Amino acid sequence: MAQFAVSGQHYLFNVQTFASVVLSNGGDAYDYALRDRTTQDVIADVASGASELGVLVETTTTASELEEAFAAAGVRFVELIRSAPRVALPATHPLVNAQTLTLDQLEDYPYIYFEQEKDAPVHFAEEALAAETRRKGIACTDRASLSELIVALNGYTVTSGILVGISDGKGLTTVPLETDVQLHLGYIVKDGTELSETGQKFVAKLESNLNRYARF
Repeated sequence: MAQFAVSGQHYLFNVQTFASVVLSNGGDAYDYALRDRTTQDVIADVASGASELGVLVETTTTASELEEAFAAAGVRFVELIRSAPRVALPATHPLVNAQTLTLDQLEDYPYIYFEQEKDAPVHFAEEALAAETRRKGIACTDRASLSELIVALNGYTVTSGILVGISDGKGLTTVPLETDVQLHLGYIVKDGTELSETGQKFVAKLESNLNRYARF
């Protein structure tokens, strides 16, 4: 029976890519898994072999610390694309038509972000500029809940801006964030291992999606 597992931070493009690979492979029987995880758990899944690869992001401000964590866990990061952070807002948000936004302009609105473990360092955050102080912050653990909270509370998050093909991204619009920070989107694999045929298909489709939908 065919087996394949991917862990990743909470990205819409993970889901679309995974679904495309499942459809492409077909078959009468298989045992697949797609796991939305915290950064720490993505690393742990790949290091233990529970998942063949893990999709995550480094930034220009977190790369050195994350690379140390990867090396300590016996995994390596493969970069696929660089993009610029964007602010995800409800389509009805007062600032949605801005050409660009700063964090100061967003100070009065709730910042919605993905919760990491209590002992996780700040560079494990899924959002760029996570170390910046916010007056209003709400942590959540589920991608759909994050999208719903942004819409319900007129909030925002900082994202790659790659919102593709999945219903819980349709209510959001993205605006460029004024920052010099870049996102390094890619995946981790266990040291000394080669990707399976399905893993190679996943990476090829992931890279294609990232290049197609990335916004700068």
